[in-house]
Amino acid sequence: MKKTILIILALATSFGSGFALKTVLTKPTDEVQKIKKVTSIGGIFFKCKDPKKMREWYKTYLGLNTNDYGAVFEWHQGADSTKKGFTQWSLFNEKTKYFEPSTKDFMINYRVENMDNLVAELKKSGVTIVDTIEKADYGKFIHILDVEGNKLELWEPNDIEYEKLGKQMGSKTTK
Repeated sequence: MKKTILIILALATSFGSGFALKTVLTKPTDEVQKIKKVTSIGGIFFKCKDPKKMREWYKTYLGLNTNDYGAVFEWHQGADSTKKGFTQWSLFNEKTKYFEPSTKDFMINYRVENMDNLVAELKKSGVTIVDTIEKADYGKFIHILDVEGNKLELWEPNDIEYEKLGKQMGSKTTK
């Protein structure tokens, strides 16, 4: 009986030590831990023949609170439910050049944190950066291409200023 207990104890200790060693060896460096990547979807943009007609259709049949730029979805952040977050939904004329160099009919905007460090990391990794970081009161923006040539917009938002802008425009959010 003592021999069985010793064997079980030895196996448990061995397993625990192996797990602890693996955790130590595979723990990300502090630099990697500090760089946040995508935190959520910031916007969905797509091309259509008649953006005005499409906005009206989505307003009438799906209840979106649309404006000249599309619609804004308001939500509360998971990490801090007292803070609001926003996702932009926008329609572009099918002839827009805004999605170039991509030839796709859509573009996704991803909300990110720590834009400057993220862009530096992406550049080091060889990711195609389409332009430079653009700063606005409501956040920072940059465009990149994924491995299949889809243009992506990265946005480090300032949600407080974004909400102020919407209120100044008289826009209602879709909740």
